[in-house]
Amino acid sequence: MKYTYNGSLVKDETGYYVNIPFNIWEICEKEGNVPAKVKLDSVTFVCNLTPLGKGYYRIPVQPDVASNFEKDKELKVSFRITKSEVEDSPYSSANPIRKIDSIECVHQPHDGLCGQSCIAMLAGISIERVSNIMHCAEWQATMGKMIGALNYFGFVHSEEIIYTMGDENVTLPKCCIMMEKMGRYNHYLIGYDGKYYDSSAGVLEEYDFTKLVGYLEVIV
Repeated sequence: MKYTYNGSLVKDETGYYVNIPFNIWEICEKEGNVPAKVKLDSVTFVCNLTPLGKGYYRIPVQPDVASNFEKDKELKVSFRITKSEVEDSPYSSANPIRKIDSIECVHQPHDGLCGQSCIAMLAGISIERVSNIMHCAEWQATMGKMIGALNYFGFVHSEEIIYTMGDENVTLPKCCIMMEKMGRYNHYLIGYDGKYYDSSAGVLEEYDFTKLVGYLEVIV
């Protein structure tokens, strides 16, 4: 469920924040730590909502994100509560970890790290660092965990996974995470600008779309 309202950026001695004008416990049926994906106008980021007591929370805003807005100016605010607690991110859609204008293939050191390898390719960092941020070991990367990592690193992506289920006539977007079935597990690779970056097989010029289960667009 997405919650949308008009709000404004506020600053006090604790930093920048946006108030949430309704009771989280009553509306969202969520208590305790509340991780969320937030959008202020066109800027997207992830955070843990800050409790004020008795079910009321506010959205903490990192200074680099706050610099995009005027204090007290009305903003369109929306957020979705996510399934697991997230590490507050220093990145946002206005300040991603990098601009994706090329992909360097990352080779996984052993099986079971294809999901982490995909995020490493997109973010331009090591598999080890990605695994630490995702809190994810071998064979544990899911599309949901990768979406959380995309949010953390400030990458804008589609809110919908397109399931192709072996259709041969697929036109991929410029950049996407591709998902194919491999035994009991899914295997993930990156599609970018007509090439396919597989952490097991390297850079592929062609791809057999009958193996593709679906893809998630990463907007570049």
